[in-house]
This record gives sequence, structure tokens and C-alpha cells, in this order.
Amino acid sequence: MRKWLIAVFALAACSGPTEKSDWELQNEARLAPPEETVALPPYPAEQRLIEFSVAATSEFRFFIDAASISVGKEGVVRYTLVARNPAAADNVSFEGMRCTAAEVRTYAVGRDGGWMRRAGGWRSIEGTSVQRWYNTLYREYFCPQAQAITSPQEGILSLRRGGASITRSLTEDIPRGGGAR
Repeated sequence: MRKWLIAVFALAACSGPTEKSDWELQNEARLAPPEETVALPPYPAEQRLIEFSVAATSEFRFFIDAASISVGKEGVVRYTLVARNPAAADNVSFEGMRCTAAEVRTYAVGRDGGWMRRAGGWRSIEGTSVQRWYNTLYREYFCPQAQAITSPQEGILSLRRGGASITRSLTEDIPRGGGAR
């Protein structure tokens, strides 16, 4: 009996990756995170960019494309970020910020005027691997007090006014739904 058990454990150790159960196969779509199927916005246009301040010592200038801001039902704020270096070269990315978990992820990066999908996982905004502009977007504009903005208009107003804490009371008069105006 003992030799039989050893043989079973040896075979189990040598087997390849485990197959999914019938339940896992039937429920894959339901269990998949909804943000995996996010539609990419139009590529950012200069006239829609709103600059926000990160740090006085930064050589880069940072912008959000107003037309790209959305707030998902799952509480994820999505936006297109443009980081411009002093030589006017742009780094463009379409990202999501999960306010309740203080996390950020990249869905796509801009290249030659178009998008390339990038399967990036969620990263903690508090972590050392995340850049300081995420902290600024999180605290000042998109997730005041760890709560997602309620509409794209609130995000746009927040960026234009210099912070969400200033705009929370002002957004009560803004109609819900739709995109940038």
C-alpha cells in the first residue's frame, strides 16, 4: 500500500498544469473581471487635453484627455493620460483607477497615433513601483477620500478647478451621463 501511495504522488508531481473543472469552464465568462473588455477611446486630441500639476520639480507636463474620462459601474475611473517631456514627445496610455482599492492599471499604450493593447494587472497606488502622478490623480482628482468621482463631468471640472475637493459641492448642478463638452 505504501509503495502504491508513493507512486500516486510521484505521478501527480510529474503531471502538467491542472485542467479546469466543469464548473470553472462554465463560469469563466461570469468570473472574468469586467474591465478586461473595456473599449478603447479615440486617440487623444490636443484640443481636448486638460493639464494637471504633479510636482514643481517634474520636467514632464501631464494631461488628461477630457473625452476619455469614464466612470464604470464597478467604480473604476478610466482616462487617457498624456505625459509630455521637454522635447514635446508624448507618452500616451489608457488607464483605469480602482478608487476603493487604491489601484491602477494600464489597458493600452499609444503608438504612432493609435492604440496597442497592453495586458497590465492592477498595481497598488501606494506601492513604490507606481509613479507620483498616480498619487496626484488618485488623491486630488479622481478618488477624493477613496471614492470614485460620480461622472465624467465631475472629473473634467475637478481637473479644470485644480482638485476634486473643491468641486464636490459644485457638481450637484452638473447633469449626469454623457462625456466631455
